[in-house]
Amino acid sequence: MNPSVSQSPLAGQIALVTGAGRGIGAAIACKLSSLGAHSILCGRSRAALDHTAAAIQKSGHQSAVIECDVTDPLSVESLAERVEHTFGRLDVLVNNAGIMGPQGPLHELPPEAWDAIFNTNLRGVYYMIRSLAPLMIRARSGHIINISSLAGKHALPNGAAYAASKWGLNGLSYSLAEELRVHNIRVSVICPGSVHTEFSPHEGKNAEKMLQSSDVARAVEMLVTQAPQSFVSEILLRPTQKP
Repeated sequence: MNPSVSQSPLAGQIALVTGAGRGIGAAIACKLSSLGAHSILCGRSRAALDHTAAAIQKSGHQSAVIECDVTDPLSVESLAERVEHTFGRLDVLVNNAGIMGPQGPLHELPPEAWDAIFNTNLRGVYYMIRSLAPLMIRARSGHIINISSLAGKHALPNGAAYAASKWGLNGLSYSLAEELRVHNIRVSVICPGSVHTEFSPHEGKNAEKMLQSSDVARAVEMLVTQAPQSFVSEILLRPTQKP
């Protein structure tokens, strides 16, 4: 272990990130580990998660890999049981796993595509909170961060289902924050604009002007290192110049 970890702001804390195998999730997991947290990397692809874990280990920090499908309540419940049995606590939960789905007019979207988008982007977050928030409630401490999108604040033609799922996620986050603040648990939502990742490269846009995964990770860092008497409930993250 890196000897500087003991002086790190999240030293001794346990952080869990969904969709941690690549892109934004991988960047967030690496950032939380660099802050001293023991990061739990969750996702459906073991190979991708192992790649993130190797990067964290190379930097001298700790992580654990647990395969989980956030759309499957039994998979999420199994994850929660492993977290409680192995670590006994959870300090930071980042619900990052999400999908965009096919582009096009809403009336042409197949019902199965609608279901896939909502099952991952919204229902999956509910499953994670249902299974893991009790750990935080018992400890009377914790931070839940939901990765949403500016599409959850503004119209997104030809992406109505994705936008609707993110509008729903924002509403869930605001209401959850009010429910859990009495337990000393902070709930925040980050709404980034277009982020250039391997998973979502956004063809036709200037990648150098787009947000990067590291930008979202830095926003997470700000949230988890706030003074205990306050919390930022929402971050709107935009590129300096339109790509």
